[in-house]
Amino acid sequence: MIGIISAMKEEIQVLINQLQNVSLVVKGMRTYYTGTLFNKKVVLVFSRWGKVASAATTTQLINDYSIDEIIFTGVAGAISDNLAIGDVVIGKNLYQHDMDASPLFEKFEIPILKKKFIETKESTKLIEATKLFLDSYSTYINPISAQNFNITSPKVSYGDIASGDQFISSTQKIKQLNKDLPTAICAEMEGAAVAQICYEYQIPFSIIRIISDNANDNATIDFPKFAGTIASNYAFGILKNYFR
Repeated sequence: MIGIISAMKEEIQVLINQLQNVSLVVKGMRTYYTGTLFNKKVVLVFSRWGKVASAATTTQLINDYSIDEIIFTGVAGAISDNLAIGDVVIGKNLYQHDMDASPLFEKFEIPILKKKFIETKESTKLIEATKLFLDSYSTYINPISAQNFNITSPKVSYGDIASGDQFISSTQKIKQLNKDLPTAICAEMEGAAVAQICYEYQIPFSIIRIISDNANDNATIDFPKFAGTIASNYAFGILKNYFR
């Protein structure tokens, strides 16, 4: 069974709508949707925002279901000039940018694990699925919706992701992240926490992030609208190709 997580229900609503043979379980204020998606057995859940919420959700998911793989999907802010709104980031290494137990440990090092980042599973198949989605973009994304968010020529990038319990919305913070974690290309609030739980339980983990803003002083888009009209359809299109 494949577990699919997002931080907001809007980010996976299209997947929920396509789910067949659906059954629901409510635990810890989360609803777990099990069923069949593109002929695969899946369980869908939105974790709520932040590292604690996503870690708790992931742990519950792994303990309650026979999970073979977990995929996190949702929006993120770009911290690289090479990314634009509507681009897709497939995560490589996940860093907790607010992890600092120095001087006991080096900055960013996760105590006991002795790791500064958690690696995702081999991502070639997911990257290829994203490229197939982008090749048939207009099949999944309404051109007017794309235009409303200034999405022009979306592309896929494979790179590191910075996670932390902060909404990044200032140029100053971006500059600091670029200095501290020069390989990170986008920032969000859940991925590295999910990655750590998957690492500790030895569950393969992948992450898809759709760039919704540039994480700067102008990061003021309508997130629920972007998640519902753009990000959710991205997840549908990418995973449809991935599961095939």
